[in-house]
Amino acid sequence: MPPSPWRRVGLAAAVLGLLLPTSVPASASTGPAPHVVGPLPGTVPGDRLADRIEDTYPFFATTYDLAAAGYVEQEFHLSGTADGFAPDGTRVAAGVPYTTRVIVRRPASARHFSGTTLVEWQNVTAGYDLDALWHAESVVRAGHAWVGVSAQRVGVDRLRAWSPARYGGLDVTGGGRFTADELSYDVFTQAGRAVSSGAVTGGLRTGTLLAIGASQSAARMTVLYDRVLPHQQPVFDGYGFIVGTAPSRVGAEPVFQVLSETDVRTAQRPADTDRFRRWEVAGAAHSGYEGQAYLAPLSERDLGGAPQYDCDRPPFSRAPMHHVTAAAYDHLRRWVERGTPPPTARPLEFEADGVTRKRDALGLALGGIRLSQVAAPRALNTGDNSGETFCRLFGTHVPFDAATLARLYPTRGDHLRQVVAADRGNVRAGYLQPADARRNLADALAIGGGR
Repeated sequence: MPPSPWRRVGLAAAVLGLLLPTSVPASASTGPAPHVVGPLPGTVPGDRLADRIEDTYPFFATTYDLAAAGYVEQEFHLSGTADGFAPDGTRVAAGVPYTTRVIVRRPASARHFSGTTLVEWQNVTAGYDLDALWHAESVVRAGHAWVGVSAQRVGVDRLRAWSPARYGGLDVTGGGRFTADELSYDVFTQAGRAVSSGAVTGGLRTGTLLAIGASQSAARMTVLYDRVLPHQQPVFDGYGFIVGTAPSRVGAEPVFQVLSETDVRTAQRPADTDRFRRWEVAGAAHSGYEGQAYLAPLSERDLGGAPQYDCDRPPFSRAPMHHVTAAAYDHLRRWVERGTPPPTARPLEFEADGVTRKRDALGLALGGIRLSQVAAPRALNTGDNSGETFCRLFGTHVPFDAATLARLYPTRGDHLRQVVAADRGNVRAGYLQPADARRNLADALAIGGGR
């Protein structure tokens, strides 16, 4: 697949020395390509305390059966020199040596590759790298590649401590001189170049390169897009900002922001444009059930235990936010490749004060993208909670009692019909992919198709 038009525009500008209003200044650096080592040995989980790198395995290696899906997981070290930037975009360093890692999950065969690669800025809020946006089922069925980048000091330091044999040589601080992640923006961009060249994808050539980040990583990517990108040659063709902030600058590369109910705290919001789209998902949480269920066995295996939380209300909304992000990535890909903007979506509703969210008699948020788990509910799913540590990010899940279900669905089959109607509407609107609608239907049938 040929490079997307966004990268072709940037390359043409560099070659001709033109200064385009939405492209890279003529003075911008094209940036170095990192040196790639790998794939590293030891891809099967074994003894992480072994003395040899081949006896270790990638931190948080996926438990998904990639081989059965025709995929492979590989890890690489990238090294080179990076520039450092302050959050306001000021260049604070140049040519600082670094070494980091990327984890790659991709089709084993080029025949099954869609040509699209999702490059995730791994989230480090928990104190270690989280591939928060790796949703195996949707990535595999689309034929995309996924690449996780360790761009920040906290994540790299934890890797070094977890396996000195495998990760002891990593450093994204310039030997301790830049500990506020000044190098992270350039490191992430250079990782994108390594993907684009095929150096970490087994020679698979990416036609559409999408940068994605969740929560704190979305905030870092916002700085990258708003403040740093104007000083660099374009690498990524489009950007997905999930459950976090999004840029205010208008650039050539389209921006897609997808927020859970947790993340929408005010009625004031930016307007959609021909380069920006924002979706808000009713009932979904910043960190819901799907992510927690996936990460728990990884935490048990690699950290000795999964975290437990004492929240004020039952945690982990089961409104499947990942269904909406899967649809958003597909729209972002088409936006890049064909110039087709994604559909707009109704925002969440607020009371007159602009900060109190409107809710129906069941306590469900009004407005927003309404998945069948909210439009045909069997439980209260919200984006709100409180309590210790991260509880405020988990949302709430409270199953309805029998009396409530009988009132909502008086006859056998009522629930199933409402699920089908809601999902059909969301598929037509572009908020849900048909495969996820089928999954919802299977789930509804599994509980009897009625009450």
